[in-house]
Amino acid sequence: MTVNTPLCFRGKKILAPMVRVGTLPMRLLALDYGADIVYCEELIDIKMLQCKRVINEVLETVDFVAPNDRVVFRTCERERQHVVFQMGSADAERALAVAKLVESDVAGIDINMGCPKEYSTKAGMGAALLSDPDKIETILTTLVKGICKPVTCKIRILPSVEDTVNLVKRIEKTGIAAIAVHGRKSLVLSFSFVCLLERKKEERPQHPVHCDVIKAISEAVSIPVIANGGSHDFIKEYADIETFQKATAASSVMIARAAMWNPSIFRKEGFCPLKDVMQDYIKYVLRYDNHYTNTKYCLCQMLREQLETTQGKKLHAAQSTQEICEVFEMGDFYEETTAIFEAKKMSLETKPQDEDDQIEDPDVIKMAVRFDKREYPPQITPKMYLLEWCRKEKHPQPVYETVQRPLDRLFCSVVTVAERKYRSTLWDKSKKLAEQAAAIVCLRTLGVPEGKLCEGENHPINKRKRQDQERLINRDCGEDLAEPSHKKANFIEGTSDMNVPKM
Repeated sequence: MTVNTPLCFRGKKILAPMVRVGTLPMRLLALDYGADIVYCEELIDIKMLQCKRVINEVLETVDFVAPNDRVVFRTCERERQHVVFQMGSADAERALAVAKLVESDVAGIDINMGCPKEYSTKAGMGAALLSDPDKIETILTTLVKGICKPVTCKIRILPSVEDTVNLVKRIEKTGIAAIAVHGRKSLVLSFSFVCLLERKKEERPQHPVHCDVIKAISEAVSIPVIANGGSHDFIKEYADIETFQKATAASSVMIARAAMWNPSIFRKEGFCPLKDVMQDYIKYVLRYDNHYTNTKYCLCQMLREQLETTQGKKLHAAQSTQEICEVFEMGDFYEETTAIFEAKKMSLETKPQDEDDQIEDPDVIKMAVRFDKREYPPQITPKMYLLEWCRKEKHPQPVYETVQRPLDRLFCSVVTVAERKYRSTLWDKSKKLAEQAAAIVCLRTLGVPEGKLCEGENHPINKRKRQDQERLINRDCGEDLAEPSHKKANFIEGTSDMNVPKM
């Protein structure tokens, strides 16, 4: 049993949130090397609200999956008490909704108030929030009151020390657990159009970090202050982390670029050889099915000046995880790992079916069937035949109940016809295919034709289709047969979910 303990932000070494870098493999690697807390990359609130929480039994992870099946955020038990979820938001209610969505799977929630990138500031997020203290207060207060996990925020410093300290004091009053301060100035927007013309260009990594401002903040507030931005000037190895902490009088230190270049910066014993670090990273990539483009990006950041070597050029040319593994002499490990997970997936795919059959309503009639559209004429489906049969027998139209299995996101449908239920024991890759399979089970049980090509053309739907075609021909010849319109539309009504053209 896992015991939840409140996250402490004093005396910690922290992996900073970095876009495209702070994914699960990098976070776990940082924890292995000694990081105490890891922040995920900034994820936008609107995108997260479209996601569905899915338990991935194959990888043993919790996935937040977008409607297009892309995994937006993936986490696991190993990091649950160490990972802080950072989001981009400019709306208190949306921020709260996202926080509640992920709260049980993370150790804390952070609001990004320092990103100077246009995609963030244009939407009023990131550094744009620094010009709206009222909105900052509303968002943070809403989160602190609305969730049980600690809330933090990450800011950049303002043009003056006094303004920065005053803002942080106001933020402290919201009840947040800690504040991370990037010691460089940000582009700050004012409400006044006059001041809007006096924008200050945000400082980039090549500018020196303002340790004096972070120190002034640390001495002005009682909540933990996390110093960030020291990779360029201070942090070259593990011992420098403490030097930066003393220079800023901060409670903790957050590391970005130095950790991106070599995550073993967190290791007390010193750096590991870069080759070992990259191979350790790739092992996590395979273990948690990281997308190859993200993997490639992170490895390129580690190689840096070695990108022009033979190995670097091969990495740049790689177009799959397997090719990346071969670049780093891990082809055999790729094959072994892939085989293990394929076997596990197959094992889990059969197990839930057996369990479903045991706990399911015993009155459900089952068959192992699939719908293959190649076996049916164009625009003819078992669902259409079943609907026509129900109308002919004066039964209510079929009712489909479809569920999705979290393990592999496959679908199974149960159709109810005349108070009896039918389903296929095989799971399908889409809702539509699962419903067609359920219709087939029902039709076969009833001994009713299902419309397959091998059944010929003497079934009601084929006959009607042929009659409609004959009418069209006769009409073109001036011999249109008069027939009440309600009879012509009889089959089309109630089939809005079917792609059937009206005759």
